[in-house]
Amino acid sequence: MASTACFVIVSKNDIPIYEAEVGTAPRKEEVAYQHQFILHAALDIVQDLAWTTSAMFLKSVDRFNDLVVSVYVTAGHTRLMLLHDSRNEDGIKSFFQEVHELYIKTLLNPLYLPGSRITSSYFDTKVRALARKYL
Repeated sequence: MASTACFVIVSKNDIPIYEAEVGTAPRKEEVAYQHQFILHAALDIVQDLAWTTSAMFLKSVDRFNDLVVSVYVTAGHTRLMLLHDSRNEDGIKSFFQEVHELYIKTLLNPLYLPGSRITSSYFDTKVRALARKYL
């Protein structure tokens, strides 16, 4: 079965710094725009929830038809957001934890300016590999 998954990292200033369609479903441009819209619409809910809980993994914060928005908030208030149709909560949590570790390694790079877009092909390849592994 083809799965739908769109992954976005949003900085603390609400600027998307990384985006990837990581599902196995065929990609269509208008669907990609709809996925971005759903994820950005969930930012207000995420902002409210982030201040009311100490948990980093916020599980499912929003739904649209059969799609679910799951979020992981870092200590620096960077949001890792995943729009998916999967019910594998443990796999999603593991995916977020490993991507968070990869993001921290990117932040430690002296050539990376925090808050700027992540354009590293290594980062993109690793995120897609983790998506195939866990989602």
